[in-house]
Amino acid sequence: MLFLGLWLKKRNKINDTFIKTSSQLVYSLGLPVMLFITCATADTSHATDWTLLIAFAVMTGLVFIGSLLTAHWHCSDKRDEGVFIQGAFRGNLVILGLAFCANAYGEKGLALASLPVAMTVIVYNVLSVYVLNRSLSESGASLKPTLIGIAKNPLIIAIALGFLVNLCRITLPEVILDSGKYLSQMVLPLALICIGGSLGTARLTHIDSATMSACVWKLILSPLIACSLAIALGLRGDALAILFLLAASPSATISFVMVQAMNGNAPLAARIVAHTTVWALVSVTIGLWGLELMQLT
Repeated sequence: MLFLGLWLKKRNKINDTFIKTSSQLVYSLGLPVMLFITCATADTSHATDWTLLIAFAVMTGLVFIGSLLTAHWHCSDKRDEGVFIQGAFRGNLVILGLAFCANAYGEKGLALASLPVAMTVIVYNVLSVYVLNRSLSESGASLKPTLIGIAKNPLIIAIALGFLVNLCRITLPEVILDSGKYLSQMVLPLALICIGGSLGTARLTHIDSATMSACVWKLILSPLIACSLAIALGLRGDALAILFLLAASPSATISFVMVQAMNGNAPLAARIVAHTTVWALVSVTIGLWGLELMQLT
């Protein structure tokens, strides 16, 4: 789907307007509906694996601190440090992470991933605002509007409502379930096509120290740290594989949008997103194969 989006954009079958409109549709309607239906109908015994949550939260903190302490090694301009750090720790959980989990484990994978995704969306936004303000202080961005935006985030609202419906044992009408499934089947392929269309070959042909280091943090160190913590805590099976898929997700496309809005180094942010997205296809495959080889999943 990613390479199809890249090809369609190159052949002018889709344009930036299509990508922008489709991305808004996916984010504001498709993904919230998919997450609501998944959480409302999920087996809650699978939905709250606290070991998974703890391992993922600790990993996020360690990668954030590690990239924060080493950013000056890779960025000659202090203004680029926040861009690098965000690219190193902020994963594309909502689209690619969920796509990985859905394709590997179906509805159970989505149920296991929903709560970590909901919690991490909040953490990602707060940390991103902090680190970008730290290096781009003249932008004037403040924390309060971001916290309000997080509270109004349609993904978080959808997940919360879905789990509320589930806990209250409310049975949804078939027409809602069927419509939700139709939207769910459309969402992830369309989102992946949009990401592919936004990558651009120019972003894939140039790589620098900051981009390379962000790729190492995001695609190699993040899943290694997360899985090591989880294994030490006794996590095994499907939950461990879901943790790996979320931790190994490439840098979030929203990071490029935030950097651009705050007048940061948008080309660097775009390169990090492009390279981590493409190389994730290789690293995720190798990582899953390794977990199966060690008989941990």
